[in-house]
Amino acid sequence: MRFLVRAALLVLAAAVFLAAMADFAPAQLKLSAKTDPNVTETRYFTSIDGLMDGNADVVLKETRRGKAVSAAVLDVCYPVDKTSDRKDRFVVNLAVNGQMLSGTTQSLGDKVPVTVKLLRKPTGDTFEFRGQITIGSTTTEVASSDNSDISEKEFSDSQVVDDGITPSPKDFSEVSPESVGVRIKLESALDFFKSLKGQDVEVALNSLTVTCDALRGGQQTINMAVDPDRAQALITKAKSMPGVTLAGWTTGVVEMDRAIRFAAADWRDGDKLDRDKLAATISGVLAKTLSAKFVTSSWSTTTGKLRLTFKRPSPLYPALELTDTIEVVALVAPDKPGGSDKLMLWLGNPVKTTADEGAGAKLVLSDESSGDEESDQKDDSGSIDALTKELKGQRWDADKSVWK
Repeated sequence: MRFLVRAALLVLAAAVFLAAMADFAPAQLKLSAKTDPNVTETRYFTSIDGLMDGNADVVLKETRRGKAVSAAVLDVCYPVDKTSDRKDRFVVNLAVNGQMLSGTTQSLGDKVPVTVKLLRKPTGDTFEFRGQITIGSTTTEVASSDNSDISEKEFSDSQVVDDGITPSPKDFSEVSPESVGVRIKLESALDFFKSLKGQDVEVALNSLTVTCDALRGGQQTINMAVDPDRAQALITKAKSMPGVTLAGWTTGVVEMDRAIRFAAADWRDGDKLDRDKLAATISGVLAKTLSAKFVTSSWSTTTGKLRLTFKRPSPLYPALELTDTIEVVALVAPDKPGGSDKLMLWLGNPVKTTADEGAGAKLVLSDESSGDEESDQKDDSGSIDALTKELKGQRWDADKSVWK
């Protein structure tokens, strides 16, 4: 009997304790959720919707003590006009007066005056901004709601930019043998571009655009295409030039699912590639697989690419006797930097155009296919497999990242 009474008392005590803890836990959670008014933290807004017609790249940094803003910095990168990709940027320290943020500065590029007046209003878990930003003589109205802020760590993680430049790749499975990338300080970029004039180097047009990331980071990336035989020399030269912080290979035309690796010994003339022999072999295989007549081939002295042209009767409307012209671009290079006893051939997708090339009056044709429809031209009638067999080569196994 005493045992039963003691057991009952223990169960009752446990129940009372659990009930007390249940009452205590929400109180603790509620207390911990409160913002400590003495804690200083930094928060970021990485967008303010609608600012400058939605074309501006915005970072608003706030220093807060509790929920109150004690300091703010607004960083805005924006197009200089609607017809240009050229960007300008301003960074302004904002005075805080209650919910009002205001300040003046000048843009970093064109040196035009900037005035900022923003009313910042919390709306539940988000924030609303209203006011005006004046750049030069142009005033933009700001009316933006539902803006969320992020922590300093989240902001820092979001600022990592990978331009894909690899100084010393083990092979060309992830970078392209003709594609060179250079990271350079903004103040040195113009002289670098000038040094490329008259050189057998192809500069990507979008490398001339200084992005918002480049303006904030103080460096831009320049992408170039060059004959693979001269890529290493270009990289070495670039590394020695003022302002260059990184140079190497980067991604380019080569896609591994359209690449073949094969022994180099039979395709060299001394220490150079026997381009005539390679062009003849590749064109001979493609003429069969494309059921077309080989017309011409040419090697680019700038990029090292091989361009092949074929013609065949078009099967589209046989009675009209139309002609298909097929162009295929290829690239041949060692399978890794620094030379190798293996070569890698990349074969681009065939591009077909159809025209009336018969005698007399001609039918004028236009091809208004969408980009999706144009992708149907990627059928190369087994050319990759046929070339692999002819060259006694290997294909890339994407699952295992090895040649097979």
